[in-house]
Amino acid sequence: MNQRTRTLIEKDLSMIWHPCSQMKDYELLKPIVIERGAGVRLYDTEGRSYIDIVSSWWCNLLGHANPKINASIKAQLDRLEHVIFANFTHEPVIRLCEQLLEILPGGLKKFNFSDNGSAAVECALKMSFQYAYQTGRPERTKFMCLSDGYHGETIGALSVGALDLYAKIYRPMLMSTIQIEAPDCYRCRYGKTRDTCETECFAAAESAFAAHAHETCAIIVEPLLQGSAGMRVYPAQYLTKLRALCDRCGVLLIADEIATGFGRTGKMFAFDHAGVSPDIMCLSKGLTGGYMPMAITVTTDEIYDAFYADYNEGKAFMHSHTYSGNPLGCSAALAVQAIFRDEPILENAASRAAFLSGLMDETFGGHPHVGEIRRIGLIHALELVQDRETKKGFPSEDRVGYQIYQTALKNGLLLRPLGNVLYFNPPLIINESELTEAVEICARSIRSVLG
Repeated sequence: MNQRTRTLIEKDLSMIWHPCSQMKDYELLKPIVIERGAGVRLYDTEGRSYIDIVSSWWCNLLGHANPKINASIKAQLDRLEHVIFANFTHEPVIRLCEQLLEILPGGLKKFNFSDNGSAAVECALKMSFQYAYQTGRPERTKFMCLSDGYHGETIGALSVGALDLYAKIYRPMLMSTIQIEAPDCYRCRYGKTRDTCETECFAAAESAFAAHAHETCAIIVEPLLQGSAGMRVYPAQYLTKLRALCDRCGVLLIADEIATGFGRTGKMFAFDHAGVSPDIMCLSKGLTGGYMPMAITVTTDEIYDAFYADYNEGKAFMHSHTYSGNPLGCSAALAVQAIFRDEPILENAASRAAFLSGLMDETFGGHPHVGEIRRIGLIHALELVQDRETKKGFPSEDRVGYQIYQTALKNGLLLRPLGNVLYFNPPLIINESELTEAVEICARSIRSVLG
């Protein structure tokens, strides 16, 4: 290790509390100092490269240091870096909304800007609550959510999440919500497979709505993919049924597309697979290609109109963020949209997804410790188990996924696990050679740890 790297690491550990980390782990696995990125690779101060197969927490959509996004931000920087977004506006944000209108599911027409995914979820929750109050249903104060869901780290977002890893210790601080048992297609309680499924598990939602719809303003879901739960993939029919149920019961449907939007699932948005629209959609991560912190809560004219009144009626949505509608974020997002229009990003990603599926099946299909290979779009996940027949997982205290992650890093692959689930969620521009290299490193790392 060179002296510069050593000094930077020492300074980092003396000052910085890294996210989602037990800092004691850093005694053995020191922070890796990244100097630059290019395409799907990151390069550290020691000259080593890493394939960023997790898109730096799922946000890097079109590769690091993408020249078109770089140029767009640089051009904007010389014109306007930021302006208060109350009573002021600017051309980049207007153009962005116009372009998003062309690709969003039908009916989503009004844009409320914030600066991260959790903030977009908080906005959606408050919007739903106030909408119910202002449309004559003040008794509707509850939210429904799916078990094992994850929607962010702020108090409201944690309240509608259901993963103890993130939320358990904060339960006394959180609002009470109504949890619905989520689909789990790998361990289906109805004994179905993905080929025979008729979404029998939707009965849990029907029961919850029968008991609680009268007090519920909205339900929030991660459409088709419960990411932090281990990249659990469930059928589009579930969303179709949920849309119909919400309509019958007058409950708003919030789609958390922060992780699934902008091509991650093979279509522009996960809801596109179901052919229906939510009432509110939360967007972030890939929105700016992973460049700038920006998020949007998009909703319908009907919801927007419930807030439109004379000021003294007190119906305004008094919700704000300092960096709402930031011009630099908009310039990055506009570049992302231009790339989608000008290049066959989704078509190429579909081809790479098929290639990766075949490669995964060939490499891991018969592995004694790979229980299931899940996939949607370019996202692929391996669930590691002790026994394939019983589907018994490895004890969490063994930290099998973390051991494999450490080994993969040494071999040039950033493979951050979700417990016992290893996943690929790469930038959409990854090529077949890079996918092959990543699968080979992953396989070697699993062998190193599990034999």
